[in-house]
Amino acid sequence: MAEENYDSRKIDGRSLARKVEEQVEKGIDQLQAEEGIVPGLATILVGADPASKMYVRLKHKACERVGIHAEDHEMPEYTTQEQLMQRIWELNEREDIHGILLQLPLPECLDEKAAMLAIDPAKDADGFHPYNMGKLLIGEEGLVPCTPKGVIRALEEYDVEVQGKHAVIVGHSNVVGKPMAAMLVNRNATVSVCHVYTDDLKKYTLDADILVVGTGVKHLIKADMVKEGAVIFDVGITEENGKVYGDVDYDNVVKKASLITPVPGGVGPMTIAILMEHVLMAARNFAETH
Repeated sequence: MAEENYDSRKIDGRSLARKVEEQVEKGIDQLQAEEGIVPGLATILVGADPASKMYVRLKHKACERVGIHAEDHEMPEYTTQEQLMQRIWELNEREDIHGILLQLPLPECLDEKAAMLAIDPAKDADGFHPYNMGKLLIGEEGLVPCTPKGVIRALEEYDVEVQGKHAVIVGHSNVVGKPMAAMLVNRNATVSVCHVYTDDLKKYTLDADILVVGTGVKHLIKADMVKEGAVIFDVGITEENGKVYGDVDYDNVVKKASLITPVPGGVGPMTIAILMEHVLMAARNFAETH
């Protein structure tokens, strides 16, 4: 009986993602009927990193499900900066491509920042361009990083009150931590951002009403580090001997949390669903401005 009770605390990222994808599919049908536009996403993958290839494959499968035209631009490991920039500029110019996704990390010989800057902010499906990040900071959330947006969507779907709550983020990356902090501040949470240099991490996590952890450190967060009734999002993922682990010791922490995401099946599916939503958003914006 207790197990069933704990199961009810699980945030089901897969079913939430399906709900978002269904809305996107309807939106795409409407856009096609009214404007004759099929949203298009181009992914750029440089090199043959297995994890990156898998992520791109998952994104393309989602595109198939919702009706987005997807292209995969695979480039060899020895691609030069100039060749990469040329490909981005070509995709910027194409009217049938509304979203561009540069799969990170890039090979070390390439300048990631310069490549990201080259993407047209209106086609920045991942929401990493400084222009879109800047808009996020002033409270204009358009194309924003997909993972934190997925967390926000889950908070909304599960009716979690954010205003006035203490949200603690562990990890201050540009992909998750920093944009997550901005989105929570935009919703009037009190936000603490912790990271590898934080003294006494437990002091912060124990006080969190909402805890978002994205470090890639297996089971960093133990049951004695969270308070009763906390809402917990585990964004980290570590693979060990063919098994996948999150940053949170799920089996023990679930006993204290009111809501918690599993790994896998929590934040990951939502991230991809939000990406689909962004491609539709970019296509709608294109229809309005052309």
